[in-house]
Amino acid sequence: MKKVLVIAEAGVNHNGSLTLAKELVDKAVIAGADIIKFQTFIAKNLASKFAAKAEYQKQHTKASEIQLEMLKKLELSFDEFEALSEYCEEKGIEFLSTAFDFDSIDFLKNLNMKRWKIPSGEITNLPYLIKIANTGMPVILSTGMSTMPEIKDAVMVLNKNGAGEITLLHCTTEYPTPYEDVNLQAMNSIKSEIKVPVGYSDHTVGIEVSIAAVAMGARVIEKHFTLDKNMEGPDHKASLEPEELKALVSAIRNVELCIGDGKKEPAKSERKNIVIARKSIVAKRNITKGECFTEENLTVKRPGNGISPMKWFDVMGTTATRNFEEDEMIEL
Repeated sequence: MKKVLVIAEAGVNHNGSLTLAKELVDKAVIAGADIIKFQTFIAKNLASKFAAKAEYQKQHTKASEIQLEMLKKLELSFDEFEALSEYCEEKGIEFLSTAFDFDSIDFLKNLNMKRWKIPSGEITNLPYLIKIANTGMPVILSTGMSTMPEIKDAVMVLNKNGAGEITLLHCTTEYPTPYEDVNLQAMNSIKSEIKVPVGYSDHTVGIEVSIAAVAMGARVIEKHFTLDKNMEGPDHKASLEPEELKALVSAIRNVELCIGDGKKEPAKSERKNIVIARKSIVAKRNITKGECFTEENLTVKRPGNGISPMKWFDVMGTTATRNFEEDEMIEL
């Protein structure tokens, strides 16, 4: 089984600071994440001056500013992203950033990223999907807010235009996501319908839903994290802090070890206990040679290295070939 890919979603939780972004890299490395992901955009290319903020964004940013103003404060320059990519390479963690506009795609494709991450909001953006697909790189696509037909359309566009391997992440685009809206079963519905690897982009509070997703077959887990949930910014409250991220990665590694190959047979570690835990047919009392075996003189007790109780009726009615003392294993 391939290792579950854990994406630590730093997003815009650097608040526009390269210093904080590098600190997020450090924390992701300590936590054991495979990838740290940011968001690359030019604010004026991403949102118009008429774009409203989401409710969760309004709650954790200045009420008076429009979405464009909020995004402008969360930008990192292309030069800063180049430095961040180099920093990730130094620290031994894969750099990934989601592009939110064409200029950012053109920039990021020259940073030697291994894959693209397409956010839920772009799943119906045909020109965007074509431009990403044309690079020929693998794609991880989040499917928040979408229907199965919309997902199939996006996958068709990506495949038709040359995308590499596609992985689909089930997702609910609400921060934080209420547990009753998670619908983890939809992840495997996507896998069944579209026949691609699946994962989960987790916007819930805590780590248990991601762990459950891995147990259900997720090959990728994406989870927001921050240095401090109390920082100002749209995504901090729905993010994990570094120690929580570390606990998540540790739990995922334990769970993926537990999944196994699906064959039901004694595990290597338990084989030694078979004899100890199972039972054998033994003498219920002293038995004399030539005596007939019956329920009156036989019983079942540990250990299990004698005749199996599954042969109980095969033994019944046969004759003792020698004397047996109480508790001695029966031999035929």
